Amino acid sequence: MNESANIEGGLRERKRAATRAAITAAARSLTAERGLNGYTVEEVCERTGISRRTFFNYFPTKEDAIIGHVDDDFPAAVVSRFVEGGAGSPAGEISPTLLSDLVQLSLDLSEQMNASEAETRQLIAVIQKEPQLMLRFIGASEQRETEFARMLAARENVPPDHPVVRMAVLLLGSIARKTSAAYFSESNTRRYRDMLLENIAAARTLFSQPLDIAPSASTEGPQ
Repeated sequence: MNESANIEGGLRERKRAATRAAITAAARSLTAERGLNGYTVEEVCERTGISRRTFFNYFPTKEDAIIGHVDDDFPAAVVSRFVEGGAGSPAGEISPTLLSDLVQLSLDLSEQMNASEAETRQLIAVIQKEPQLMLRFIGASEQRETEFARMLAARENVPPDHPVVRMAVLLLGSIARKTSAAYFSESNTRRYRDMLLENIAAARTLFSQPLDIAPSASTEGPQ
């Protein structure tokens, strides 16, 4: 593929990402104003300047539009920086900077939340108006965790089912969900970054304790 084609493909993807983001912004705004059942897909299209057909090319339902697209949660530059952090480690071995880079990745991704206070407040208003959407946000995490595992495995040059990959996805995902639930609560006044780092520090304290459990007599599996 020549350079012109690469540029054209990049511009096309950026345009698609911008359209997705505009649809999500409109859906969230309308939900915050009127509730989930207080507006139609056509009204989302009108605010976004797209056709009904275009809407459904991007999202199957209003709920999906509110949640947003998984690709928009993982900006290419952030992902590239994370994956490149594992370069130089022997194949099959976990890089020594993995934990630090995972925390930095989480912080980089969280910056999207803090990029616009108005947008963040709007999302909180959406969840407060339609609490059942929180379950959809949590449910969507499965797809995001699959993407997260793929990125982590690519960085470490190990299979996606590697034990460290599985545990990293499970633990970081659980911490992120707990942090998000507290962050989006009505009474919260703290920054997401501070809450996330506090929860990660608590997990590190727990897992830094000695584990005084004798190994099994046999390391072989069942015959």
